[in-house]
Amino acid sequence: MMLSMTIFGTISIFVRYLPLSSGEIALYRSVMAALPIFIVLLCTKQKLRLDAWKRQGLLLMLSGLALGLNWILLFEAYQHTTVSTATLCYYVAPVLVTVISPLLFREKMTKSQIVCFVMSTVGILLITGFRDLHTDGLGIALGLGAAVFYACMVLLNKGIRGVSGLQRTFWQFVSASIVLLPYVACSGGFHLNALDGKGWLCLLVVGLVHTALAYCLYFAAIGKLTGQQIAILSYIDPLAAVLISVFVLSEEMTLLQAVGGLLILVFSLWNELATNKQRNLSC
Repeated sequence: MMLSMTIFGTISIFVRYLPLSSGEIALYRSVMAALPIFIVLLCTKQKLRLDAWKRQGLLLMLSGLALGLNWILLFEAYQHTTVSTATLCYYVAPVLVTVISPLLFREKMTKSQIVCFVMSTVGILLITGFRDLHTDGLGIALGLGAAVFYACMVLLNKGIRGVSGLQRTFWQFVSASIVLLPYVACSGGFHLNALDGKGWLCLLVVGLVHTALAYCLYFAAIGKLTGQQIAILSYIDPLAAVLISVFVLSEEMTLLQAVGGLLILVFSLWNELATNKQRNLSC
């Protein structure tokens, strides 16, 4: 789990140096991830659940669409603001899920979840209020948009039943590929011929390492960890992204922005731990 989260957190380095549109990167990422995961399913003798597609194809397609749009907006956010700002805006997604769930599933919000939502909002205000919105406003909006689509994907996944995590991810990657293919074709076309050796290396790393390998490691780990352990370790991803932003990419982060980021991460983590505890008690 620690390795997979660290891999996820380093994706910005490679996306930054890819001379392709965000839509193209998202498409190639989903295609290159679906193939190795399909091989893993075959090697582990897990039958491909075609019945899952027949019964829940619409939900799988919509979740794949949300996944693809989530990637596009996040990758685009990296181009318009710092990686740390884009990532921290993106990590309000768990709190958004908590806020939207009562409206869709009649789940009650606890006092701690309300506090987490309020404090995460304060964190966003600290981050966005101390950046130049003329230069960073679009990147902040894209990061928040990515969070919205990530939350949509999580909520859609709640309706998908009887499909293992790895199989669900495979079908979502296939769905994302199907949806993104016409989008890329109509929005700017394909430019793989523009890649040099460095570009091909970055693309292969994003597709095979940051997606296929990282997701396989993730699903191998979650069966052996408690919900609280998963929640805590998942925050290695944004921490790694912020550290890379500051120390590798040399992007600026003020003290107040750091405080805002800390509020988002701490209260998002608290929200997940509280939700897991409530779920365990109800079981």
